[in-house]
Amino acid sequence: MFVDKAKIYVKGGKGGDGLIAFRREAHVPEGGPAGGDGGRGGNVVFRVDEGLRTLVDFRYNKHYKAPSGEKGRNKGRHGADAEDLIVRVPPGTVVIDDDTQEIIADLTQHGQEVVVARGGRGGRGNMRFVSPANTAPRIAENGDEGEERWLVLELKVLADVGLVGFPSVGKSTLLSVVSAAKPKIGEYHFTTLSPNLGVVDVGDGRSFVMADLPGLIEGAHQGVGLGHEFLRHVERTRLILHVIDMAATEGRDPFEDWQKINDELRLYSEKLAERPQLIIANKMDMPGAEEHLALFKERLAELGRDEEIFPISAIAKKGLQQVLYRVADLLEELPDTPAAAEAAETAERKVYKYEPKDDMSFTVRRENEYFVVDSPGIERFIKRTNFSSYEAQLRFGRILRKMGVDQELRRKGAEDGDIVRIGDFEFEFVEND
Repeated sequence: MFVDKAKIYVKGGKGGDGLIAFRREAHVPEGGPAGGDGGRGGNVVFRVDEGLRTLVDFRYNKHYKAPSGEKGRNKGRHGADAEDLIVRVPPGTVVIDDDTQEIIADLTQHGQEVVVARGGRGGRGNMRFVSPANTAPRIAENGDEGEERWLVLELKVLADVGLVGFPSVGKSTLLSVVSAAKPKIGEYHFTTLSPNLGVVDVGDGRSFVMADLPGLIEGAHQGVGLGHEFLRHVERTRLILHVIDMAATEGRDPFEDWQKINDELRLYSEKLAERPQLIIANKMDMPGAEEHLALFKERLAELGRDEEIFPISAIAKKGLQQVLYRVADLLEELPDTPAAAEAAETAERKVYKYEPKDDMSFTVRRENEYFVVDSPGIERFIKRTNFSSYEAQLRFGRILRKMGVDQELRRKGAEDGDIVRIGDFEFEFVEND
């Protein structure tokens, strides 16, 4: 089973809670605070594993949650940080944020890693809240929640050479005779519904990876037929072998086939249209193939084109060695996979770095009987606050007053006893003189 697209949920681990503790040693009267900080939650990390070829594992396991950090300890000891959750993905995986459609990373190299969901930071223990006014605080913070998001994974096959062409032109047969790959072959359209890879041994010590890709039809650049699922994989190839049924066994004109496929490549991506290409005139053992090939060359010449054409018969295994030598020679001349190089640059630019920002700016609005305070920073502050501690409640109120939240609520018309909502947290507004 070949799966080249998946949607999954990832969540970083929660940070460990800070601890409220005091020294209790003999001969140390009125020991001071000794509660340590909580540990960091684990990150969710994608790591490329060249042994994987599909995204099939993500079809059955769609949720990935990293472990939480350890709670702070007494005697000022820090809770242990959680281990990262390593998720293995195949080379060629593109990671996309489902909400923003931003490309987070394009993973092409074995061992390459990207953090896709950061773990929450640990909460501070009561040692961190000591002040001249409060030498024995009973305040500790909860750990932050880890980042969570839905991701779309797309796999683009990594191959040196890609076989393109209309359905039933002989791409699968060609791959099967020049490599050990065993693609499905049949006398009907769309026999190949997913990419097949094969390692081709040229015979002179050189080798390369060839991909038999699903057949194209008109409108593929708009998603018609297998459309984008096909073209996504062509992007990764260094060289295109354009296979044409030169015997016109399906009743189509070989030259028009060649033009239509190239139009689809160009409409999908100008860079793809510029990719080096060889024309493979297949089925030359069939009646009428020689006449069609001569006409094909004439029409190419009328356009001023001088593409290399290789007459072959994949099923009869004729003319193949010449093609393999030429492909190997071209691959030595060509730079590294253009799309792979672009992907590496994209990965460097796009590797996601999540750092929570405590932007405490806020707005206040009226919503039916509620007054709603909108502020991601204050919401995070609420989650860190342990409201079972009276001192923590007082600290929370002081900070909101210092920020001007109380004043803004009054300006919006809040009175004693009105309900104020911040995120999922609700409390009564109390007017203090």
